[in-house]
Amino acid sequence: MSRRTGYVIAVDQGTGSTKAIALDHAGDVVAHESVPTGQTFPQPGWAEQDPHEIIDSVRTALSRLCTRLDQPVAAVGVSSQRESVLLWDSRTGQPVSPLISWQDRRTAELAARLKVHDRAVRDTSGLPISPMFSALKLNWLVGAADGTADVTAGTVDAWILACLTGERRIEQGNASRTQLLELSNARWSPALLDIFDIPVSVLPDVVPSNLPSSPIRGIDGLEGVRITGVLADSHAAFYAHGAFMQPSVKVTYGTGSSVLGIGDGRSTPAPAGLVSTIAWAAPETVYAFEGNVLSTGSTLTWLARLLRLTPDELAMAASQAPSHCGVDLVPAFAGLGAPWWDEGAAGVITGLTFDTDTDVIARAALESIVLQVEDVLAAADLPGDAPILADGGPTGNPFLMQLQADFSQRTVHRADTAELSAVGAAHLAGLTAGFWTDDELAGLPRPRTVFTPAMDTGEAGTRREQWHAAVAMSRLHPAASTTAKEHP
Repeated sequence: MSRRTGYVIAVDQGTGSTKAIALDHAGDVVAHESVPTGQTFPQPGWAEQDPHEIIDSVRTALSRLCTRLDQPVAAVGVSSQRESVLLWDSRTGQPVSPLISWQDRRTAELAARLKVHDRAVRDTSGLPISPMFSALKLNWLVGAADGTADVTAGTVDAWILACLTGERRIEQGNASRTQLLELSNARWSPALLDIFDIPVSVLPDVVPSNLPSSPIRGIDGLEGVRITGVLADSHAAFYAHGAFMQPSVKVTYGTGSSVLGIGDGRSTPAPAGLVSTIAWAAPETVYAFEGNVLSTGSTLTWLARLLRLTPDELAMAASQAPSHCGVDLVPAFAGLGAPWWDEGAAGVITGLTFDTDTDVIARAALESIVLQVEDVLAAADLPGDAPILADGGPTGNPFLMQLQADFSQRTVHRADTAELSAVGAAHLAGLTAGFWTDDELAGLPRPRTVFTPAMDTGEAGTRREQWHAAVAMSRLHPAASTTAKEHP
């Protein structure tokens, strides 16, 4: 088969589902599959998933997809959730721990004890000490394991590659999210391993994003096919936007939200309040700055459940509220992420009056998403004319996208392609396999809807000031008083 015929397929393994798509040479999605995945919460603050369910969902999605294709598969891409980690037996390939989710907060006390090392950790890894990142979770898992002589510790991409190809490897961008990687050389850092008490022997080899794997095994229709592109989910969506072509910034809206930006691509300190990370290595390493907002889509899920509405009903209620409500909802359910990084911040609702109704609370929840994103964009100190590239499930709400354009006073370019993370992984896999040339990849369709600011600049500034007063109250809450920190 010619490398330029057939299809490129990709699987995107996320917290709530595993999705698979097939792209033809024109870049069009010709088939897709989705398999739901579950999550458990064994104790307050704990969040886990079943590794068997994760890999079974990957195999099922790929198998179903292949049965729908009328031509062979040229290459496979993989996109995955990032900071989630697990342990498995290196000999048998069987998991020896649950998958601890990126949302898990069980290591908050250890994070507080290790804050004395925060500057050194940030200078080396680009990331502040936080329960969000993998290092603390791995410390907990390794401590709970019965020996580590034959154990591998890895992120979801490493688990998928181990199961599908038998290899012991982790993609560079995902590895940078473990907080154990030295950004300057993309190698495991002995100093960081010492701080977090992780033996290097349990870690997979760090490899470029476009290093072809061994042949896939155990999936009909993919025997002998190689995985030629692996990216973290947010990085993959950025790649699908075309960020490999020019400096840009994008926001992925989901359970939480991620603001990711690429400047000159070099390893330089991130702006205050943001973190540095590796976007991809294909094979040259491309660096990015990022701000992670902990609760955005999950805020809407919580409020919809509380008010006994569907998410669609909640969005409709928000759109019917007056634009000057005076109410703010700061969703610090697990503290605040970028640019505050305040683990002790408490969730608050401010500005309540007897006139406050369901519509007003719903609007405050939607506004909390775009205002948290705007805080990260402001910390990045972007040029005034820099647009926002937007993707993720919540972007399907045009009211939300217009709010983002209004409060940020920037043009928002919403990707109209579904499963953008999978598309990005497919793009890289196809490029690596010779399915597309560089010019062909750059010319593939990237349909977008553009939202321009409709709010007066002064009004937008006043709204942001009101929000910051509510954030200040969240950070001064008695529950937060002993752990509030300055911006990293």
